[in-house]
Amino acid sequence: MEISDDEDNVFHIPPAASQLPERLVAMCDFANDVELRGYLHPVIRAIILHFWLAYDHPFVDGNGRSARALFYWAMLRGGFWLFEFISISQALLRSPADYYRAFLLTETDDNDLNYFILHQMRCIETAIQDLHAYLARKSAERRALQEHIRDVGWVNQRQQALLEHALEHAEAKYTFDSHQRSHGISMMTARTDLLILEEKGLLVSRLEGKQRVFRPVSELETLINKAGKTST
Repeated sequence: MEISDDEDNVFHIPPAASQLPERLVAMCDFANDVELRGYLHPVIRAIILHFWLAYDHPFVDGNGRSARALFYWAMLRGGFWLFEFISISQALLRSPADYYRAFLLTETDDNDLNYFILHQMRCIETAIQDLHAYLARKSAERRALQEHIRDVGWVNQRQQALLEHALEHAEAKYTFDSHQRSHGISMMTARTDLLILEEKGLLVSRLEGKQRVFRPVSELETLINKAGKTST
C-alpha cells in the first residue's frame, strides 16, 4: 500500500506484503538482541525500531502509533524510565514535515539512518525540555495553591497539612483516628478539624461500616483558590 498525501504525492512504498513475516521476525530479533554483534546504544536501537516499523508499514492503519509505542517499549527496556512521562508525539506534531523529510532523506540516500536518528534526537531533546517546563509550571502552581491555603484565615496548620496532602492525592481518605494519630491531638480536636473542612465544602464524608471516612472534593483546587483570594 502506497503512502501518499491528499494530492496523491507518493512518499513511500512499503515492502511487498509477502516479505512482512520474514521482515517482522528480523525486527523482533533486532529488538531483543538476538545475535547482535558489538554494542548498540539503547536510544539508537529504539529510534531504529521506530523507523523500521514505519518503513515496513505492516498495518492498514495505526502504523505511526505502533512505531512510537515500539520506541517507548525499547526506551523503557533500555532503562530510560523517564520515558514513562515523556511524549515525543507532541514534538512530532509541531512539525510533521520535518519528520517526513527525515524519513524520505533516509530512504532516498541509500537508507542512511543518520537523517532519521538526528531528527529523532532533536525530538527527544524537545520532549525533555517540554517535561521540565511542565514540571516547573506545576511546581509554581502548587506553591501558589499552598500560599492560598495559608491565606485562608480559618485554616489551622493541621488542616493546612491535610489540604496540601489532598491536593497531591485526590483519592486519599481521612478519618478522625488517622487525623488524630498524624498530629498527636485529642479526638475532639481531630473531629473539629475534619468537620469544619467538610462544612466549608473542601471534604465530603460518608459512613463506611462504623467509621466516617472523609475524602477531598473533586473541585478542591478551584475552591482553595477562591477561598484564598477571598481572604486576601
